[in-house]
Amino acid sequence: MFGNCLLTLSYFDAQLMILVDDAGGLVPALNHSPWNGLTLADYVMPFFLFIVGVSLSLTYKKLSCRVDASRKAGLRALKLLVLGLFLQGGYFHRVNDLTYGVDIKQIRWMGILQRIALAYLVAALCEIWLKSDDTVNSGPSLLRKYRYQWVVAFIISFVYLCLLYGLYVPDWEYQIQTEPSSEPKTFSVKCGVRGDTGPACNAVGMIDRTLLGIQHLYRRPIYARMPECSINSPNYGPLPPGAPAWCQAPFDPEGLLSSVMAIVTCLVGLHYGHIIVHFKDHRVRTIYWTIPTSCLVVFGLALDLFGMHINKVLYSLSYTCVTAGTAGILFVGIYLMVDVCGYRRITIFLEWMGMHALMIYILAACNVFPIFLQGFYWGSPRNNIVNSLSYVCLVIVHML
Repeated sequence: MFGNCLLTLSYFDAQLMILVDDAGGLVPALNHSPWNGLTLADYVMPFFLFIVGVSLSLTYKKLSCRVDASRKAGLRALKLLVLGLFLQGGYFHRVNDLTYGVDIKQIRWMGILQRIALAYLVAALCEIWLKSDDTVNSGPSLLRKYRYQWVVAFIISFVYLCLLYGLYVPDWEYQIQTEPSSEPKTFSVKCGVRGDTGPACNAVGMIDRTLLGIQHLYRRPIYARMPECSINSPNYGPLPPGAPAWCQAPFDPEGLLSSVMAIVTCLVGLHYGHIIVHFKDHRVRTIYWTIPTSCLVVFGLALDLFGMHINKVLYSLSYTCVTAGTAGILFVGIYLMVDVCGYRRITIFLEWMGMHALMIYILAACNVFPIFLQGFYWGSPRNNIVNSLSYVCLVIVHML
């Protein structure tokens, strides 16, 4: 019965993802925050990772062979990674010109599916290998059984904080093509600091530039919507006079160091799933979910108040706590509605959508569906389905 709740939450996340992709440019409150802060769109990724964690606890609650389970988990992660490289590495670009393909010299190595693959693999291996044989009959015994998983979460968070605030970020430069026929222009960014969490001189970007190469990063950085970089802020727009040199620099919102913190969100979801596995009473489950949910939200807001700002692009610790806690709140709410109160009829369609969340994401958010609509034309690429439907709508409006 619990699967109904999980599928409904998956559907909610898929619909939220499509909503922010399609309407985020029109409604700033739905779009990603340009840097510090939290909007509706910033909940999509951690919600999905949270669901992955809960699902893993149910998938691996009984194991016949740990080695075989590890092999299958690695294969699934590899499939996600390859799919992410294909969809987000640059193949579906210049849709309006029907020009598809990948320039290996500039392929984007990281992305949403790659981040999910990494978090899934680490969380799956933790669930397969890092749990003791202790009997669970209370909250403390639950923590003892999975104590090594919590150790992994704390180590990841500690290493992330050490790198983010301890690494020295030197000056750096980049090149962009400002005019189609001109030579690339070089911009120099002055840093020489340690522990900076601004757009220009943070350790997250430095690690990606060093290990991945700046030519392999996302070329439309989210911080280009900040007031310093856009006269149309919080939307993209022309540069204002005196814009900083870093405004047009590539920056990957799903970079290496920030993706490491995404594993923690998946491990939090694992804990919520463990409560399902070991406790059958609705009241007990709700209590054991509410306690960590409240602690995460309060701790995350406290960190933000004391200067460790909520930041989706950096996947800051405060962002991790607040979004994981919020996912827990939504999870408990849907559980009470669907599994406890039995309002399942209204969620049957939502469950179907949740079962196909990945396919919906690929079709709607990765340009596959738009390419299908614009890829079939009559005589000229301009005579495609989209333009034909637009023409028909204009004729109808004119007739009315």
